[in-house]
Amino acid sequence: MPEYSNYQKDVIKRYYDNRDSIDQQRLSELCTNLFLAEGKKKEKLWEKAREIMERLNVPPARIDHVLKTADPAILAEVVKDLESGAIR
Repeated sequence: MPEYSNYQKDVIKRYYDNRDSIDQQRLSELCTNLFLAEGKKKEKLWEKAREIMERLNVPPARIDHVLKTADPAILAEVVKDLESGAIR
């Protein structure tokens, strides 16, 4: 295990302190990319969306619904609910 400097420890701590907002931003970017993606790239983006929604504690039933429909517009609704605080 490497030794981290105090500066590096602070950067790592800030990253994990702000992980929710970082994940929300990534999910909204994924939503945009899903509108444009095709083929295997689209499948990988949906898998990434699943991982992020699980980390953000989106209810499993909602995650399943979003992935079953595979509609970026429904994912955009999840992002909207996360930003408004409806999902916590």
